[in-house]
Amino acid sequence: MKKKILIGITSLVVVSLNSVVFYVAHAAGTSTAVSTTAAVKAAKWNPTVKLTYSSKSIMMQPDGIPNHPRDTYYAVPKSQDVVVPDATTAVVVKDPTKAQTYKFTIPSIPKYSATVTKTSLGSIGVMISGAVLYNPYEGDNKTPAMANNFTITDANGITASFVDKCAGHPIPMQGAYHYHGLSSCVTAKVDAAGKASHVIGFALDGFPIYGDRDIKGKQLTAKNLDQCNGIYSATPEFPKGIYHYVLLGTADVRSSIACFHGVVDSSQIQAMPNMGGPMPDLAAAAKKLGITEDALRAAFGMTMPPDFTGAALKLGVTEAVLKAALGING
Repeated sequence: MKKKILIGITSLVVVSLNSVVFYVAHAAGTSTAVSTTAAVKAAKWNPTVKLTYSSKSIMMQPDGIPNHPRDTYYAVPKSQDVVVPDATTAVVVKDPTKAQTYKFTIPSIPKYSATVTKTSLGSIGVMISGAVLYNPYEGDNKTPAMANNFTITDANGITASFVDKCAGHPIPMQGAYHYHGLSSCVTAKVDAAGKASHVIGFALDGFPIYGDRDIKGKQLTAKNLDQCNGIYSATPEFPKGIYHYVLLGTADVRSSIACFHGVVDSSQIQAMPNMGGPMPDLAAAAKKLGITEDALRAAFGMTMPPDFTGAALKLGVTEAVLKAALGING
């Protein structure tokens, strides 16, 4: 009898060990051979997102404007000197969100890497809403944006928040809207309450991004995920399993993706523009200069801090004239 029990226990241990090996092998090997093309095509994209497919990659061209409501006003830094604002160093401005020119090329068969790549400030993924995802941090690369949220009221009685209810906000000067965490405004378009999460985006390494529910509808926490907020498991789109990222509805460093566990082309990561400074009236400035607003934006590009000398040269005006049109002294 004792021998049978011992054999039974040994068998269970072997099965358990095999399961672990099976999981690791899939996470590090099999998952690299999974094509995401079908899932990308089936995802509920904002129609403004242009998708182009090739044999090895997928080009994503969102305009950065999400297909869900945004706040009418936002709290933004008072000046370019303010890297991470608070209630004392912010002002209220009308939503400055503007269409962007994004172009990301991600692998259609993402490759899992044992070595992680830290996500930098700026775009690290494309969400089905048409907006982009940033990592958890603000401009100092250490303060979680979701933890730094605050609300202020100006002299006219207008109240505005730094981060809106959709876990996103725009960068004042460029008008680039982006998320720092799990957006209920995005998941609401694809998920049912208490049910499995569906694809809500793709990271720049090609792996899919999900909300915080597993395939059985159980809520996931940071304890279930690796250091990059990733996990290998079955999902509605990949019933046989795939490595994927999970956004958590938390106000800390686990709110977004802090590192890539897939091979990523660093050239696809677009730098985060400086968050500081209320956005000048570009339409009025363009009119003063006798050009279009798009031409004015193009002259500056995404360079931070703004290259006034270079922009003035492109526009064929002096730097003093350009700054005067923008209402900038000095």
